[in-house]
Amino acid sequence: MPRPNYIDTLLQQVTDAGATADVLIDEQTSLSLKARDGQLEEQAVSDTRLIGLRLIKDQKVGLAFSEATDADAISHLVEQALLNARFAKADKHQRILDNPTELHSDDALLCPPSDLGDAERIELALQLERACLEYPSIKSLPYNGVSESIRTRQLYSTGGLSAQTRQRVNALYAYALAERDETTAMAFKGQVARTGGQLRLNPLVHDACTEAERMLTGSPVKSGYYSVIFERDAQQSLFDVFSLCLSGKSAMEGVNPWRDKVGQSVASTLLTLTDQPLLKEGFGYQLFDAEGIACQPTNIITEGRLESLLHNSLTANYFNLTTTGHAQRSPKSALGVGAHQLHIAPGKASHSDLTSGDYLELTDLQGTHSGANALSGEFSFGASGYLCRNGERLQPVRGITVAGNFYQMLNRIEAVGDEVLWDWQCGDLMPLLRFGDVVISG
Repeated sequence: MPRPNYIDTLLQQVTDAGATADVLIDEQTSLSLKARDGQLEEQAVSDTRLIGLRLIKDQKVGLAFSEATDADAISHLVEQALLNARFAKADKHQRILDNPTELHSDDALLCPPSDLGDAERIELALQLERACLEYPSIKSLPYNGVSESIRTRQLYSTGGLSAQTRQRVNALYAYALAERDETTAMAFKGQVARTGGQLRLNPLVHDACTEAERMLTGSPVKSGYYSVIFERDAQQSLFDVFSLCLSGKSAMEGVNPWRDKVGQSVASTLLTLTDQPLLKEGFGYQLFDAEGIACQPTNIITEGRLESLLHNSLTANYFNLTTTGHAQRSPKSALGVGAHQLHIAPGKASHSDLTSGDYLELTDLQGTHSGANALSGEFSFGASGYLCRNGERLQPVRGITVAGNFYQMLNRIEAVGDEVLWDWQCGDLMPLLRFGDVVISG
């Protein structure tokens, strides 16, 4: 993609003002479709572009953003950032990196040509609803969709950086609502793919509708302590809720329970956690972070020992470390920290070993953010799933609460599966973990 013609002018104005800066440009074109009662209920098309300027002068940061790119808008963008910087607090750890690097992701891999026309996408949306409603107990799809988007990010700086990436994302999802004898249950399933032709309707319909129908007969189990396996998406959601413990930013702000635990044991020796931004089959793939640092694999936990937190240049400077390439921000936001693609190393437990004996398989968690304290690790979620024995589902379970402390649970991992699975959005790659002595209230 060509370098925008206004970038050099913008960066020169910043330099003339005695400041340094980077410019983040996010663009997205998208099409989303939704069906209802055999008709196309929604066909939304959007095309957005936002330019975010992060400017530093006299160790003070000024942020500004704009949707326009004409000469007056660019001049106003710089003036606004300079004005905002005047009223900011000086921070010696803030800096724009000297990074005269060119980085470009592979469009052939991440943004292949579209292989579905508009008419085919509309038919896919209608077919999704029709196929689900063929199941006897499925009454509606309150939320469903077929979508395609192209997301583009460009990053330039006074330090010589020029970085560009583009990804195409196709998605198919459905919430199937089942009803029988005044009892209702709903289940969600989704898929993502680079092209629309890679989406698979039949498995998604089967999984969503079968799950919803099974949950109609679900009932609570007796309260007590159980071995628990969280289904792949539920497990990913659990780790996401407590991702604060991985952040160098939260450590800098004094709200990370692992701030002083680098080099110490924080989990079972069965757990090895890394961030793998360059796994190309994942949709969290990142060639560079929000400061233009080339991304690399990062060891976070090795056999239970905390190796490193995730850092951007600000948090790394604060702790006298080197950035790990985990800067995150939008054109409107300040610099943050976040993982790209979390990966838990596969263990030695075969499926039969992992699922031996009695356990609960939890397929859905409710209230994951409102019911959790990321600092203390305490949580209490509504849940549903299955009571299982030796890999066989004995009965559907619903109306229960799973509670405990996430950080303590990491030390009670009984087994790690030998097969890794992407979550439905292909953002994290993990094997299934089996936790011991989890509190279940029926």
